[in-house]
Amino acid sequence: MGLLNKVRNHWRMAALALACLLGIATGISGSGVGLDRAIHQFGWSVRQHDASGEVHIVEIDARSIAAIDHWPWPRGHYARLVDHLREAGAASIAFDVDFSSPSAPAQDAALAAALARAGDKVVLPTFSQHAGTGAADWADSLPIAPLRDHAVLAAVTVQPDSDGFVRRMPVGTFTAGTPRPSLSAMVAGIGGAADSDFPIDFAIAPVSIPRHSFVDIGEGRFDPAAVRGKAVLIGATAVELGDRYAVPNHGVVPGVVIQALAAETLRRGVPRESGWQLPLVLALALGVLIVHARTRLRLAAALAVAPATLMGAGLALDGLLHWIFPLAPALVTIAVTGIAAVTMRLLAAARRRRLHDGETGLPNRHALRDALRSYAGEAVLAAHIADYEKLAAGLGAAATAELVKRVRDRVALVSQGSTIYRIEDRVLAWRCYDKADLEQRMATLRTAMLNPIDVAGRRVDVTIAIGLAEEAGADDRTIAHAGLAAAHALASGSGWHVHHADDGETVDRELSLLGELDEAVARGGIHVVYQPKLDLATDRIVSVEALVRWQHPTRGFMRPDLFIPLAERNDRIAGLTLHVLGQTIEDLRSWRAAGHVVTGAVNVSAKLLNSPEFIASLRTMVERSAVDPAWLTFEVTESAAMSDPEGAARALHSFREMGIAISMDDYGTGQSTLSYLKQLPLNELKIDRSFVQFAHQNRGDGVLVRSTVDLAHELGLKVVAEGVEDAECLAFLRGIGCDMVQGYFVSRPIGAADLKTLLAGRSLAA
Repeated sequence: MGLLNKVRNHWRMAALALACLLGIATGISGSGVGLDRAIHQFGWSVRQHDASGEVHIVEIDARSIAAIDHWPWPRGHYARLVDHLREAGAASIAFDVDFSSPSAPAQDAALAAALARAGDKVVLPTFSQHAGTGAADWADSLPIAPLRDHAVLAAVTVQPDSDGFVRRMPVGTFTAGTPRPSLSAMVAGIGGAADSDFPIDFAIAPVSIPRHSFVDIGEGRFDPAAVRGKAVLIGATAVELGDRYAVPNHGVVPGVVIQALAAETLRRGVPRESGWQLPLVLALALGVLIVHARTRLRLAAALAVAPATLMGAGLALDGLLHWIFPLAPALVTIAVTGIAAVTMRLLAAARRRRLHDGETGLPNRHALRDALRSYAGEAVLAAHIADYEKLAAGLGAAATAELVKRVRDRVALVSQGSTIYRIEDRVLAWRCYDKADLEQRMATLRTAMLNPIDVAGRRVDVTIAIGLAEEAGADDRTIAHAGLAAAHALASGSGWHVHHADDGETVDRELSLLGELDEAVARGGIHVVYQPKLDLATDRIVSVEALVRWQHPTRGFMRPDLFIPLAERNDRIAGLTLHVLGQTIEDLRSWRAAGHVVTGAVNVSAKLLNSPEFIASLRTMVERSAVDPAWLTFEVTESAAMSDPEGAARALHSFREMGIAISMDDYGTGQSTLSYLKQLPLNELKIDRSFVQFAHQNRGDGVLVRSTVDLAHELGLKVVAEGVEDAECLAFLRGIGCDMVQGYFVSRPIGAADLKTLLAGRSLAA
């Protein structure tokens, strides 16, 4: 446990260090600008509020342009506007209107006189613009000299960002070589350095800024009290005048509205902008909480609270103190920390699943193998539960799992505190570190097992047989030897057996091969090839039979008749079958995606027909794959169906209920009759190759094959003939009405990619 805690602590430090480095990189590179803009957008939406009402807009709107039907307007109109606002008591009058060109002398003189009467209340605009088409330099524009003598000058230049959005405004800038305040800074009464700027607070709702039509003010049709003591901005809002810009949160707005929003922002003071370092420190503190979360619930809470805390702090500082922090580097740090924490938790969960039995939660064969490799002991003992299939059939899956755990509890009485592992569905194993009083402990266990076990409201008698194997190495051989010894003890009726090295090289080789088979299945060393089935009515390949191949890294090619019986005897056939089924499903999906409509047949061992666990696993695999079960066919041998007719019928019906077709393989080699087969939910009958291969030459074989085809058709079954190796045999089968054939004349077993090529280009019409 100490070592595990050290590993966890090292991982936590590594995760935090990586998150911190990525956060710093984000801050230095500026790559988080887009994220920060999105955060600001969210913050403005959350904090949206009305303007103060201290800044008013007199808008040159469409109604004013229609009323004063001449553009540009004679400047006498502006003069009357200034006089009316001055007389009403406006605190300041700021123009966002270009007065850089002279007009009629009398009109210019009238406006100059009105400015003189207003004293220092009037602000006129200066701005910079491109010197000309294609020019790189900027030209500064100032009001004409007669107007400058009686007004304060302020900059109204608006500079959008590279994406076309206006987000910032200057506090001050240079025009004509002179430092000047911006119009918004002048209106708000804020001073600052030239060429400094600030972010506009777009949480202020533009529609809440009071507005007045130019023509109403100019003609005196307004309430003077409405503008008394207020800062007044005059500018164009009519669409046809074109002074409009895109801004975040509000779409496209007139330039004078941006000036008003900027002035409203500065009324609270120039926003304070700080770096990303302080939020990054807070993010690291929150990251510590994330990586130290001990439960999934706490981790989920930390992952939700951490970014919410950062965002909340950012919103609060902006809304209350006008203090703005870039949060992207901190959020990147939180995200990386969260991803690392979730990844490590998923890896830990995957490791737990790999090392624990899914039904009982007990540590499994993999866990025992790891324990053997970690520290030495004297021996491994295995307890084999007798009549396991019968118990499982009578109790059901949940109660059977509970029964295994109750057996574990009794074994624990004599295991000297050693961990109990479930290495197979019916076999428990544990390690022995002191064999001094082993016989006495085993006698105690046998006595304890004489008492029935209470499970699911029933008292169940359980018999176990014990096997022992000396620890000869940190691999699966010791586990296999112990399991084999327990099976030997059960078969012999002795109840106890010790594995010896001279038990036989053959047994030892099989046990070694069994462990290698498990590894081959787990690591993809088992390959699936497919033998096509030719539909004689269409001369197209409509189905394939999945066959398993094992290319052993040291033993070379392993014939299926060597390792499949071994897997059946040692309860590995379910995993092997599910592996083949899973690969077949994936290949069917690939072929169908390429436009090849074929079905796939998988062989099912007799041992699996009465296995509730296998049927449940199969159902889960098919359902999770989301493929149509009608794509699949299960092939069972005639001998399998005859060995337990009732159990076979139940299993086959369960498969048919799922939508999977059933085929009887090797028909003719057993003792069944077609009248019996009528009781089974079959779709297809496969005639064994021993009858098909020479049916076109041997009269007896020909009669048997012909009669089987006729009778199967009477029962509504399709017939597949195996072992077709020449054109004459194919012609014979076509002549008697056989539905499908397979054999080397059609194709040898081939890989999935080669089959796709075959499906795409080969026709076998006779």
